[in-house]
Amino acid sequence: MDRWILSYDDYDPGTVGLREALCTLGNGYFASRGAAPESSADGVHYPGTYVAGCYDRLPAEMDGRQTDNADLVNMPNWLCLTFRPVGGDWFEPDRAQREGRLLSYRQELDLRRGVLTRLIRVRDARGRTSRVAQRRIVSMDDPHLAALETTIVAEDWSGPIEIVSAVDGRVANDGVERYRNLPKEHLAHEESPRPNDPELLLLRSSTVSSKIGIAVAARTRVSVPAERAHRAEDGWTGQELTVDVREGTPVTIEKVAAVFTSRDRAIEEPAQAALASAGGAGGFDALLERHTLAWSRLWRRCQLSVDHVDVQRVLNLHIFHLLQTVSEHSVDLDVGVPARGLHGEAYRGHVFWDELFILPFLTMRFPEIARALLMYRWRRLPAARRAARGAGRRGAMYPWQSAADGREETQRIHLNPRSGRWLSDHSHLQRHVGLTIAHNVWRYYEATGDTGFLAEYGTEIMLEIARFFADLAAYDRSTDRYGIRGVMGPDEYHDAYPGRDEPGLDDNAYTNVLTVWVLRRALDALALLPEDRRAELRERLALTREEITRFEDVARKMYVPFHDGVLSQFDGYAELEELDWAGYRRRYGDIRRLDRILEAEGDSTNRYKASKQADVLMLLYVLSPGELDDILRELGYEHGPALAARTIDYYLPRTCDGSTLSSLVHAWILAHTDGDPAWSIFLNSLFSDITDAQHGTTPEGVHLGAMAGTVDLVQRCHAGITTRGGILHLEPRLPSAIGRLRLGLRYQGHWGIDLTCRQDLIRVALRPCAASPIRICYASEVVEIQPGASWESPLQHGRTAPSDD
Repeated sequence: MDRWILSYDDYDPGTVGLREALCTLGNGYFASRGAAPESSADGVHYPGTYVAGCYDRLPAEMDGRQTDNADLVNMPNWLCLTFRPVGGDWFEPDRAQREGRLLSYRQELDLRRGVLTRLIRVRDARGRTSRVAQRRIVSMDDPHLAALETTIVAEDWSGPIEIVSAVDGRVANDGVERYRNLPKEHLAHEESPRPNDPELLLLRSSTVSSKIGIAVAARTRVSVPAERAHRAEDGWTGQELTVDVREGTPVTIEKVAAVFTSRDRAIEEPAQAALASAGGAGGFDALLERHTLAWSRLWRRCQLSVDHVDVQRVLNLHIFHLLQTVSEHSVDLDVGVPARGLHGEAYRGHVFWDELFILPFLTMRFPEIARALLMYRWRRLPAARRAARGAGRRGAMYPWQSAADGREETQRIHLNPRSGRWLSDHSHLQRHVGLTIAHNVWRYYEATGDTGFLAEYGTEIMLEIARFFADLAAYDRSTDRYGIRGVMGPDEYHDAYPGRDEPGLDDNAYTNVLTVWVLRRALDALALLPEDRRAELRERLALTREEITRFEDVARKMYVPFHDGVLSQFDGYAELEELDWAGYRRRYGDIRRLDRILEAEGDSTNRYKASKQADVLMLLYVLSPGELDDILRELGYEHGPALAARTIDYYLPRTCDGSTLSSLVHAWILAHTDGDPAWSIFLNSLFSDITDAQHGTTPEGVHLGAMAGTVDLVQRCHAGITTRGGILHLEPRLPSAIGRLRLGLRYQGHWGIDLTCRQDLIRVALRPCAASPIRICYASEVVEIQPGASWESPLQHGRTAPSDD
């Protein structure tokens, strides 16, 4: 099996949606699902094109309540192209298969080159057999261009053939079944003048409420003389071409599309820019050459290889989809990372906390992209401040779901399809998203040493988040402790106490502990600034000595709940009932959506010690063992060295992995303590999208956080890489299934750091450059490596925790 190829050797209507998501092509500016050019949205196929950051808001009524929803807009479909021998039927693989005329069908995604290929043999109702070869790219070289090449060979006939090439704006956000009763028409069509060039088409639109102008131009060329007729309808423009084909002689149709919006820089007007771009683009081969060269450069920067072909292929797929969602083209766009990429409409294209799982990989290969994603958060700091003020708090309260302007986009009610009931949704109480943002800022600084970002932007973000949580923490005189009330942790199965009317939980351990970490790091960041900048920032934020003292006091006296010798998920968790796990598995089989099951029974997950995904255990993911031990010790909690193991053993059997991120976190944690089970869980997480393990969610968009997280697990867990205190710490934990792991990194100004881990050896080599030497820590020993030099050591086995600094 080729580690660079994702292929399908048949045509299966039942898996079309999954294949469309997995075969999405994109470049960080826009992406198009891998839908067939001859298809339209029909319940089987779903063409979708999405431009990063292009949202539109429509009013909606949900269960009798007036609300609104911001959606990542499904843009006009540039792919439209189909054909037929004159007098025959238009090519439709579904119909051809039903009638036994689809003789062969192969679809192949080349991850190395970013090319989607289809090879088809089809016979029409008159017995005429045709062979079709089709290649598609979304240019990684020019972010506005995409191209489709279709070659048709008449195997046993000659005669005229008809071709339709179009741009279809009659699309809607209709890709997620549970949203289909909500408003979904986000495009208003504008008059599109016919271009002077007969090869060109132009479709102009704008989003309904956000008023983003959109222009899609397409140029269609044929390798033989063609008769052309233009046809236009409201929201649709196309060309009808007729060409003569001869038996055995190929005919090639090239379609090049250009996508522009009014959000783009360095243009005067989107339609003019789109026409100039499509009209001036080279042919398919020239575009492909530059596109392939761009991907080659990206793959050199993303070097990560294991000697396990199946695992390597899926890791390559995950890196591929990450870079199609956020690339170097994203840097100037002011965009976040949608949880489902640019691959579908699940979660309406909203941005959650997935940077936590995505940024570590990007930071050590494309720090400029990581910085841009953090800038998305910095630009929405004013909105987060307004949200905090609205809640009666100081500082910045970031939303659980974000879109264009940084307001809270989380729905307040949701439908349980199992019971048919609309339920209150309190997931906006996941305030820990702000802690994640502050955490990401500090980790970025640790890995890059980007003091400029820290001084100009990062420290301000961290201080405002720290200010919010210090204000949110309430002091209890009877215990001399601070607590945080009325929030939700990462586990979304608990949003209130049984029998209590108001939503929210008290003293979620993940939130409280991470608050302490953020308060400390915010003060560290402030101390690192040059004196003048520190004074400026304190003055601009009106940050007083009294408030800093509050930070320090909360960080020393935060309450952390425990029970039965383990960290409690939240205060009161110990009083919840145990769930009959075996009984529910016997009755329902798949219980990952236990919340829906229990609600349909008239019950609630709030009553049970049952979690959707890792919550307390997230602390072991975001913090090193040394960091967690230090926080608990400073807070006065004597817990002993086995706390982590006890906590893992307690929560793993009480978690149903209702999120793809959950198994990823569990694999990470167990890789530090128990290699073989960790490898099995890692494989489950690794293959969850390619197999659609969650039964229909991947066709709505890939799970980008889990995809990036699996790659990061190999990088930071199996290779054991952490960055703390200006030192690159190495603590490899190679599973027995992996004999060798190689990866390349950027770190502290070095563009080329090559790391090799084998079962018997670890080696680090620096390529020659002008950067300063780096320090690495391995087995408690710190060594310095000069540019152009290398270091190696026998691999020490049996270590279960990274060394503390």
